[in-house]
Amino acid sequence: MSAPRATPPVTRFAPSPTGPLHLGHAFSALTAADRAAGGTFLLRIEDIDRARCRPEFETATYDDLHWLGLRWPDPVMRQSARMPAYRAALCQLANLGVLYPCRCRRADIRAALGAPQEGAPIGPDGLVYPGTCRARPMSDATPDDALRLDMARALRLAGAATFVETGAAFDGEHALDPDWMRAQVGDVVLARRDMGTSYHLSVVVDDAAQSITEVVRGVDLFEATFIHLLLQRLLELPTPAYHHHRLIRDDAGKRLAKRDDARAIAAYRAAGATPDDLRGWLNLPRAA
Repeated sequence: MSAPRATPPVTRFAPSPTGPLHLGHAFSALTAADRAAGGTFLLRIEDIDRARCRPEFETATYDDLHWLGLRWPDPVMRQSARMPAYRAALCQLANLGVLYPCRCRRADIRAALGAPQEGAPIGPDGLVYPGTCRARPMSDATPDDALRLDMARALRLAGAATFVETGAAFDGEHALDPDWMRAQVGDVVLARRDMGTSYHLSVVVDDAAQSITEVVRGVDLFEATFIHLLLQRLLELPTPAYHHHRLIRDDAGKRLAKRDDARAIAAYRAAGATPDDLRGWLNLPRAA
């Protein structure tokens, strides 16, 4: 009997068009494309932050990625067109009883926590929410409210769950730790009042919709993966493998940001660099 055929890999690069792509984006996109060898590399535009996203940055993203030699199937998924899918997921979570409306602003949270600089926990979603609005029912929700996940209730409902990490820093299988999730992550926001969704919700829904087999992204998002694993369990979605790669930093060791125009891909292009030059600087294999 012949061995079963392995599922062809499907990876994605999912930038937000809020600024020019830099060397860190090049590293992530090229890594994702390389890991899709024999399968499919997808591009997704994460443009839910409508206040900061700009059409010119989206156009520049296509230009930079094409210059790097990357290609992907059309049409490109754009999160701004996916709001019905996110609303359906929120409705599913509300029916499970794990959502509640929250009227707190950042200043309210800081005040409730006292002095954050003196030890209030900071998790992958920022300051760990103290639960001020947790008793509010969804029937009390208004358009001005955010929607939060009741972490303790969600963990009880989800039960045990694991994901496989293929990145060097955390290689292996990782399980949900309810104590850590409650203490260090807390009741994360799943729908922001100005967006109608959140990164955590939309990335989980979209990765499932695109049949992603391995999520490739920076190691700074490793802890957020436990939030995504929990949502996958609650929404009955498949859990892909994860590959969290190293971050590209400047000469001072600081992580690159979109405001760092000196390391923008477009700046290297203008200076006469080639895609193979960038691969060499990033310690990636040269293009075949």
